[in-house]
Amino acid sequence: MDLIVNGKRVHATTGGRDFDPSRPVSIFIHGAGMDHTVWKLQTRYFAWHGGSVLAIDLPGHGASKGPALESIEAMAAWVLALMDTAKVERAGLAGHSMGSLVALEAAGRAPERLRGLALLGCAVPLKVTDVLLERSAAHDHLALDLVNSWGFGRRAQFGGHRVPGMWMMQGGLGVLERQDDGVLNVDLRACNAYQGGEAAAARVSCKTLLVIGERDVMTPMKSALALAGRIKGAETVTLPGIGHMMMDEAPDATLDALRRVM
Repeated sequence: MDLIVNGKRVHATTGGRDFDPSRPVSIFIHGAGMDHTVWKLQTRYFAWHGGSVLAIDLPGHGASKGPALESIEAMAAWVLALMDTAKVERAGLAGHSMGSLVALEAAGRAPERLRGLALLGCAVPLKVTDVLLERSAAHDHLALDLVNSWGFGRRAQFGGHRVPGMWMMQGGLGVLERQDDGVLNVDLRACNAYQGGEAAAARVSCKTLLVIGERDVMTPMKSALALAGRIKGAETVTLPGIGHMMMDEAPDATLDALRRVM
């Protein structure tokens, strides 16, 4: 479905069912250089089990009009504006990587509007290496290759897809390649510059879960556990042997985790 937020067209998928804000709403926020398709194996469950789903394309990503927003704070404000447009009073928010920072910031800004918060592949601060910032600014394909290779755990790099003949690595690269030039760099700079995570974490009041990949090299377990300690009552789920792209690498375990808070 398409919505108009702040005067621009926004695309979101609904898990295969019509969106109804009177049902419990779950909003899914993708990471840097990605789009709604990273949630393809989780969203249908919530849509077909009594809820309503919005898996969004952030501005400038996927089918949503640009430009891409340049800060985590702006993205969080945009998510809250999206909720207003969709007539959603309260929702569960799930965010992955950059999307987890957006979800965290939104939860800190408007804690009364959240009934649950799931942070997947999250770390505060979420610093980005100079090589990624430089190569993405130059529109060098190497930046996409590095994000993709660091994103998946070792098992996923050699296979492990549930569908014979499919390879998670190629699918991940395809998502990154679909975005316009410059979008990844804008996202990475937003992650690197974000300094409000600790303050937002202190204001979160809803049930919160951090989903952690044991072999995540982009947001290591140590950083995720430290963030969990800053959020009152936060719980954690660690996925053994899994990297940063847990929604593809361990779709069932990720869904089981999300069901606890969404």
